[in-house]
Amino acid sequence: MLLIGATGVAIFIAVITIVTFKFLSSYVHKWIQMKPIPGLSPTYPIFGNALHFKADGGETAMGKNIYAQSNSDSEYVKAVYRMSDIIHRRQKMPWFWSDLVYYVFGEGRKHNRNLKILHSFTESVIAERARNMANPERDSLRSDSDTDHTVKKKRKAFLDMLLNATDEQGNCLSQENIREEVDTFMFEGHDTTAAAMNWAIHLLGSHPEEQRKVHKELDEVFGTSDRPVSMEDLKRLRYLECVIKESLRLFPSVPFFGRTFCEDCNINGFKVPKGANAIIIPYALHRDPRHFPDPEEFRPERFLPENSSKRHPFAFVPFSAGLRNCIGQRFALMEEKVILSKILRHFQVEAKQQRDELRLVGELILRPESGILIQLTKRTQKLM
Repeated sequence: MLLIGATGVAIFIAVITIVTFKFLSSYVHKWIQMKPIPGLSPTYPIFGNALHFKADGGETAMGKNIYAQSNSDSEYVKAVYRMSDIIHRRQKMPWFWSDLVYYVFGEGRKHNRNLKILHSFTESVIAERARNMANPERDSLRSDSDTDHTVKKKRKAFLDMLLNATDEQGNCLSQENIREEVDTFMFEGHDTTAAAMNWAIHLLGSHPEEQRKVHKELDEVFGTSDRPVSMEDLKRLRYLECVIKESLRLFPSVPFFGRTFCEDCNINGFKVPKGANAIIIPYALHRDPRHFPDPEEFRPERFLPENSSKRHPFAFVPFSAGLRNCIGQRFALMEEKVILSKILRHFQVEAKQQRDELRLVGELILRPESGILIQLTKRTQKLM
């Protein structure tokens, strides 16, 4: 019996050793192939060199309200937050990057349970929307349970557009493709916009002159009216958009993201092999003085058309860029303009902390360690 137990332990240790060896050797092989890139200090060898190159969101994305604001006990909402924590912890622990090791010794089971909740919910909503779209008469009228009236002209949700999307050959997106896009929209579309607005408010509260310009623009667009923001209003809020972009430059909501090279390539004569991982760090990239002079200064005017038209398109990538860029970036900017305009039409904001007092925490989302303190003062005079 003792012999069998010892043999089992030996086999188990051997399996873990082989998995770990294969995992490490893959990274070491890529690192050996990759020559150092000039101007960048080497990082830890296993990684090679980093290349620096809510109305309810559920209803907007999927046509189904999950009441995230009022129902914090929603299993879907809780699963989203649990997955954020799980993913962040795993990112910091290379020994858990192997799926087998993670499942046996880490939070693999917990990860899979929460992932199943997210995927099951999304898949059920996709199936329901697809059935409704196949039966237009059934979907032509919808009873609004919150107001007890019928909405005759229903707005299209993001999911509706995905279900109708086709490629150049007329092929529709697969169920998995649609689920991935909706998951991205839902999973990355709540904390990111909240963080961006948080930083924008702090920066405006620290720069009274820039805040005065925003108030002047809002007063010119809305006057003394308290009406809701329209699409035409959003187009006219150009300086507020510059403020949001400059906030995202200084404090990008996603502090880093990764890409895998799909083929061998050369960068300035240096070989980067297929399969190598590139880590893009917008927080550093956005502080390149070649594109943003005095990079630590808050200057929304950088993003006026006359100042940004000749800038390299990849110098500013808070939403990533290229084929894998953020599918919800335009929606995010509109959402932020709507909410910030609503706040700033009625209040002056004053930051109660200096920027160097805010300890940044680079998790999945860039946030201040202990939050941001803001003082709101009711506006009594318009600047028209």
